[in-house]
Amino acid sequence: MRDLETRRAIYTKAALFLVAGAGAATLVVLESPTVKTGLLLAIAVWSFCRFYYFAFYVIEHYVDDSYRFSGLWSFARYFLKRPPKR
Repeated sequence: MRDLETRRAIYTKAALFLVAGAGAATLVVLESPTVKTGLLLAIAVWSFCRFYYFAFYVIEHYVDDSYRFSGLWSFARYFLKRPPKR
């Protein structure tokens, strides 16, 4: 699969992710409309966002500036193959 190159396609993809995420979160909260469910869902979303930021930005800018990740599978391969530096 080739990379998206047009600005319109990139924005469309982002909008679809936003709609899918908001729709899924809404359905989860409607399935169990409690404060606990809402808070746990918010914490899960926030945590996964921070992990994604860590996997791409932090590793590339602070740990190993020579490696470029192409996705989460690329990050997993990198993480499992490289021995920790001491």
